[in-house]
Amino acid sequence: MKRSIQAIYKAAYEPIADLVTYRVMPTDDVPMNLLDPFIFLNHHGWQQYKSHNRGLPFGPHPHRGFETVTFIIEGDLMHKDSGGGESVIKEGGVQWMTAGKGLVHAEISSDEFKQNGGPLEILQLWVNLPAKYKMTKPSYTGLQKEDIPTVYLDDEQKVKLYAISGNWKGMQGAYQPLTDIALARIDMQAISSASFNIAPEKNIFLYVVRGEIRVNGDLLQPHQLPQFNHDGEELQIEATKDAIVLLGYATPYNEPFKAYGPFVMNTQQEIIQAYEDYNNGLFK
Repeated sequence: MKRSIQAIYKAAYEPIADLVTYRVMPTDDVPMNLLDPFIFLNHHGWQQYKSHNRGLPFGPHPHRGFETVTFIIEGDLMHKDSGGGESVIKEGGVQWMTAGKGLVHAEISSDEFKQNGGPLEILQLWVNLPAKYKMTKPSYTGLQKEDIPTVYLDDEQKVKLYAISGNWKGMQGAYQPLTDIALARIDMQAISSASFNIAPEKNIFLYVVRGEIRVNGDLLQPHQLPQFNHDGEELQIEATKDAIVLLGYATPYNEPFKAYGPFVMNTQQEIIQAYEDYNNGLFK
């Protein structure tokens, strides 16, 4: 039986200084717990940077209690954190950071990008951690495009899936997360299709980065996020134009959580404690 779509939400345009940014979730229409454990998504770009630019504006800032998964569609992203993680990930690569008990990191453009400029499009997804893993040891791994397992989902090789985490068509993703988070990037040429079976109890995260697709017959365009019902397991995706799609699924935690600023915890007291610990220099 096919999964039906309950609602389709449009990202809100919320530029950050001169950075083109679309806030996908949360918004006035999309509460943070709608797709538990997928809780936040920012879509930066597409935009063209001139040479001798300032690059991305995300200097050192703290996080606790969740994970960030960052998709570099075009351009690059330099990551540095207080745990010693450091890399420059280029077009097609992915960064996965588990903030856990606390980490300070910066996400900026490389010196090369600031010098030469170029196109930029980057998406960052926040994945919540359950209470038992909120204070886990922080970690970071950045992978280039060639480090991510790929599989074609059709005989004509028009549908290419990049397995970020979880199991996709029998292929294990590049990352092994703490919970059953499955994430993939799917590049589709017009006209093509792919199908997936996802257990009805899972929450599905699907976002159209570029192009135009139909999901179980419903039309989806760039910057749109559907909310699925839990009434089936079949997902049929058809690309009517060349498209880039992010797809994920996971078992919802069904835990209360509190989010404020850069922290996502289970209670207000834990949020207060996170600020105290950060101000006392305990995020290392």
